[in-house]
Amino acid sequence: MNQTLFTPTQFGKIALQNRVVMAPMTRNRAEVDGTPTDIMAEHYGQRGDAGLIVAEGAWPEVTGQAYCRQPGIETAEHVRGWRKVTDAVHARGGSIVLQIMHSGRIGSSQIKPAGVRSVSPSAIQAQGKIWTDAAGMKDFDVPHALSADEVRKAIAEHAAAAKRAVDAGFDGVELHGTSGYLSLQFLHSSTNQRTDEYGGNAASRARFAVECLAAMGDAIGIDRVGLRLNPGNTFNDTSDENSEATHAELMRQAAKLDIAYLHVMRALFEPSIDAFKLARENFGANLILNDGFNAESAEAALQAGEGQAVSFARHFIANPDLVQRMRLGLPLSKFDRNTLYTAGAKGYNDYAQADEIQTA
Repeated sequence: MNQTLFTPTQFGKIALQNRVVMAPMTRNRAEVDGTPTDIMAEHYGQRGDAGLIVAEGAWPEVTGQAYCRQPGIETAEHVRGWRKVTDAVHARGGSIVLQIMHSGRIGSSQIKPAGVRSVSPSAIQAQGKIWTDAAGMKDFDVPHALSADEVRKAIAEHAAAAKRAVDAGFDGVELHGTSGYLSLQFLHSSTNQRTDEYGGNAASRARFAVECLAAMGDAIGIDRVGLRLNPGNTFNDTSDENSEATHAELMRQAAKLDIAYLHVMRALFEPSIDAFKLARENFGANLILNDGFNAESAEAALQAGEGQAVSFARHFIANPDLVQRMRLGLPLSKFDRNTLYTAGAKGYNDYAQADEIQTA
């Protein structure tokens, strides 16, 4: 196999020792207050030979918390907890960025502290339920519609979170723009019924994400800021009148900012969209491709010039030494679905390295 997948590359100020990227995966192993734990440091450190790790979505402030035991990047305790994570990854020669994820209307009052409400561009409740440790499955909250001043405050909170992420040792940040969370709630026509400068046509609906990117860039340098998108995504009850055109508009605006990279997922929700081609045509280079790849198909995509790196999610769960296994053509272990979101180290830090399996 040609070794393009295992050669270094650069996204802005973020250096990658290879082009194998660990995609962000919510695993719910933080403390109740969102402080990263020692087992999280061990988990990410085990996978530190990835070219880049995108750490799981962290809320910039508690209004944006979606899930029980989801990490935050709001407090000094959060920063200290994440510092253990980044130190563990850097000790392996890896780079790591933090995904900033404001959940918007996706959440429950049974998860957030008392008196903290869920918010959204418009007061439209998401259909569906969410797990709460306190009360089991609960309906999503009816969200508070953000005023224009509150929107601008949320943008400033993204910038402050980016600054705290760098203080915690991260090499950069990635704005979460998929899966029905706040940036996508602004972008999609089904969830954004506003008539001010943050609603209306696609260019205006993209404004929130673009202003978040710019604000984070002002805080830490635009060459340390990435964006994750998934055209056609309808997860968490969102949809758009023309997802392809709307995402193309956001891609063009993000490219003008000269952000470090675009992390784009295959359009599984709407197969008629070629998300990778859409990104090349409207964003350009510095693309991380995601979803459904193995070593061979990732190498082929890089050889074909479809992107500059490829991210893997599920393969990294059960294979902490994924880069080495791919490099040597070793078989991959399968993950235990039952422990994806449970507390503790089981199903998180107890997957064996390939050499341990061979020795056994």
